[in-house]
Amino acid sequence: MPRPPARPRACPLQPASAADPIVPALPKPVLCLVTGGHIASGLSLPEAVDAAVTGGVNLVQLREKERPAIEVYNLAVQLRDICRGRALFLVNDRVDIALAAGADGVQLGERSLPLEPAQKISGGKLLLGRSVHSVEGAIAAKDADFLVVGTIFSSKSHPGETPAGVGLVSKVARAVDAPVIGIGGINASNAGGVMAAGAAGVAVIGAILGDAHPGAAAAALRRSIEKVS
Repeated sequence: MPRPPARPRACPLQPASAADPIVPALPKPVLCLVTGGHIASGLSLPEAVDAAVTGGVNLVQLREKERPAIEVYNLAVQLRDICRGRALFLVNDRVDIALAAGADGVQLGERSLPLEPAQKISGGKLLLGRSVHSVEGAIAAKDADFLVVGTIFSSKSHPGETPAGVGLVSKVARAVDAPVIGIGGINASNAGGVMAAGAAGVAVIGAILGDAHPGAAAAALRRSIEKVS
């Protein structure tokens, strides 16, 4: 099946206007903060995200699966305002909340809505990411705007799951054209190895939210990935 034509891209960190549905472009390299972990700093989630963005995060994904929709929406509105002009903002899984809150995109799991209906619902205005765990899954999702690949290292958010290692990043990056973002147990000491394997960036939870100083933790990660990118 031929690959569909690429959708128009805006400049990084410049979301499309309602009248001009151009998909935002991923920043390079990507440092993505995924919410949902314990916040060790004692800050509220919006405060922790603000500190992380100040420290160097340029992509924020709101992932709060246990919260009711109204709470996710309210958080999405707050984080959208914090990220505006500073970082791209995604909502996990919920295309409806992403659109309602004015997010830049949606992160879809392997069992989430397929890409084609998600693109139709969003009117082609949202970045569509897909989470994958194998080369086969990556090939099946090759038309996503980007792929989040894991679990790379042992991770508290996925206890008991066998880490795939940076080799999976290399294999996926060779198999598809979509940018690859590594996730799972990534921190400032190993992020460079993920980038060297062919990743366009990294996504973290505990390496930032689990640190008493999320801004400083984000800055350390930023330095680590920029040494290789």
